[in-house]
Order: sequence, then structure tokens, then C-alpha cells
Amino acid sequence: MLIKQVVQQVMAALHQPEGIPVGVSNRHIHLSAEHMEILFGRGKSLTKKKELNQIGEFAAEETVTLVGPKGTMRGVRILGPLRSFTQIELSLTDAFGLGIKPPFRNSGDIKGSAGIVVVGPCGAVTLQEGVICAIRHIHMNCETAQRFGVRDGDVATVSFGGVRGGTLKEVLIRVQEHFRLEMHVDTDEANALGLKNGDTVTLL
Repeated sequence: MLIKQVVQQVMAALHQPEGIPVGVSNRHIHLSAEHMEILFGRGKSLTKKKELNQIGEFAAEETVTLVGPKGTMRGVRILGPLRSFTQIELSLTDAFGLGIKPPFRNSGDIKGSAGIVVVGPCGAVTLQEGVICAIRHIHMNCETAQRFGVRDGDVATVSFGGVRGGTLKEVLIRVQEHFRLEMHVDTDEANALGLKNGDTVTLL
């Protein structure tokens, strides 16, 4: 009888759904090389402050100031490496304070998005578009996606525990070979749901 119970416990543990770690995404900016030069001067490169979980990405020492119609936001962190275009990711609370209305978008989809003025120590850039509220999403590589039975672009539901535990719908699945498994939510969502860095959710 004891052996049977042990076997049942082991089998149950083996079939537990895989937990997906949470990463809370604070306001940040991705800069193009052109805008980096305008804001920080010719020949200036980003100084790595901290490696991020996704391979090759890092938080830089450098920050910028955002100037909107109704407010100013200082100390907005630049994430590296430099990209081919400039994109700013804010929460709705951030956007409200600045007086702008960014759309909910997947990263990279900036056409027709909100504009802002970006100020650095050497200059300023007026963006006509480029500010978004990033939709919640899960990074995973191809092998992990196959294990979960999902594909790039799928929309999923996750569950989570805690005092505000529940389910969260409309979570975008993003699959690239170099991605590490992680769900990204912004600070508004994290605060509302009681989630913090390192918590785990379950893909339903």
C-alpha cells in the first residue's frame, strides 16, 4: 500500500503543469542608433548596468526624460542593445500622467501609435509615433512552445495564485529560438493582480 501511494505521488508530481516565471516590465525605451547619437552625442554607446533575462538584452546606465502635453517623466531607463527604431513602453498610469494615449500593441507594432518628446543630455527627439502599452505576453523558445502545444501568435489564458489569484486571458504567445520562458506584464497589471518578479503562472 505504501509503495502504491509513493508511486501515485511521484506520477502526480511528474504531471504538474510547468510554471512560467513572471517578469514585471517597468517603463522603458528602446533607442535607434540615430536617436542615441542625437540624445547622447556622437560616438556614445550604451553602458551596461544589468543583464536581463532575455538573451542579449540589458538595462543601461543611461536614462532619458519624456515630455508630454501634460507632464514630464525623468529617469526612463534605456534597454539595450540599440534597435532599428525607437520604441517606448509605458503603463496606462504613466501615459495618463504625460497626457498621451498609447495603444495596446505587440512590441514592434508602432505604426500610428502615440508620440512624445524624448530629451537626453545632448539633445532632444520629437517622436510622431513610437509609444505603446505592451500587451501582456509570454516569451518561449520553439522547444518549449512544442511542449506547451502552442505557436507564435497564439492567445492563451493563464492562472495564478495569491490573495488576488485568478485567471488572465488574452495573453499573447511569442516564440523565437533564443527566447527564455517568461511572462511579461506591466506595472499596472502586476499591482492589480498582486504579481511580482519571480512569481509563476500556469498556462491553461
